[in-house]
Amino acid sequence: MNLLGQTYYGNTLQDWLTALAVVIALALLLYFAKRLVIARLAAWAQKTETRLDDCVVEILAGTRFLFLLIIAFYFGLQYLELPPKPTRLITHFTVIALLLQAAMWGNRGIVLWLDDYLKRNRETDAAGATTVSVLGFIARVALWSILLLMILDNLGFNITALVASLGIGGVAVALATQNILGDIFASLSIAIDKPFVIGDFIVVDDILGNVEYIGLKTTRLRSLGGEQIVFSNTDLLKSRIRNYKRMYERRVVFSFGVVYQTPHEKLKSVPVMVREIIEGLEKTRFDRAHFKEYGDSSLNFEVVYFVQDPDYNIYMDIQQCINLSLFEGFAREGIEFAYPTRTLYLHRETGVVHG
Repeated sequence: MNLLGQTYYGNTLQDWLTALAVVIALALLLYFAKRLVIARLAAWAQKTETRLDDCVVEILAGTRFLFLLIIAFYFGLQYLELPPKPTRLITHFTVIALLLQAAMWGNRGIVLWLDDYLKRNRETDAAGATTVSVLGFIARVALWSILLLMILDNLGFNITALVASLGIGGVAVALATQNILGDIFASLSIAIDKPFVIGDFIVVDDILGNVEYIGLKTTRLRSLGGEQIVFSNTDLLKSRIRNYKRMYERRVVFSFGVVYQTPHEKLKSVPVMVREIIEGLEKTRFDRAHFKEYGDSSLNFEVVYFVQDPDYNIYMDIQQCINLSLFEGFAREGIEFAYPTRTLYLHRETGVVHG
């Protein structure tokens, strides 16, 4: 009796062995072809300066061997005579595998492009980098949503009716998850309107820090104390935000006092001295210096100037230089700084001292 001629499920053993050989041979052929193509493309990509060919290599490198095996399995079964129902199932399964692999290629491409853009533009265009991060997530969600609909359509579901039913159910889901959806829409508002971007120094109420991360639900600051502060995006946009990174210059007002015994001519020279000190420094713009008022124990001056750099450390260095120069100039001119004093009153009858 011929063993190879025996029939199993409508096909001879020889047909089954032939199909198995085709599956194994085609799977190995596709695997080595993938490696060869990737190696050739990688060698070619190293000779170019563009990033596109490197991305193509990395995308193709994400091709799963299981996907190649499914393709080989599909073509191997073409040598067999199978009933209509198993044939349809195999076809649906192969199409789903193809769609999943295509979605993985697309997802990998989006991630690679996003990472490359952020590396190149995070320092020079932080606002654009923030927007691209959010849009990249939306693109990935849209990609997998389209994939799910295509898979359901391939399985025979009525997509039109499904989308309509999802619209009704979506209202209920939206009501149940309105806080989460509110944070997501707030993140889109941050990405589009850009009230702040990663790297900005902001103050929210009495909390201040550098923006470290902007996500779909939360934004995180790194405070001056070192701890991380997490805000929900909705609450953050409801607050009044002061963005110091976008401050082109800093207005500084400071006061000091001199003693009442200061001669008139010395008193008149104080604003001139202050002006010369400030105008002699870099990154400063003098505004005014005035003898403001008669204080309880001092003659008070008020000075206004601008630091033409938003950096706080630069401002403090300039203010320190002004203070030291004033101290030196007053010592040279014989002008004394006033200091707080208390007046003591002696009660005539009781002899009790009151401050």
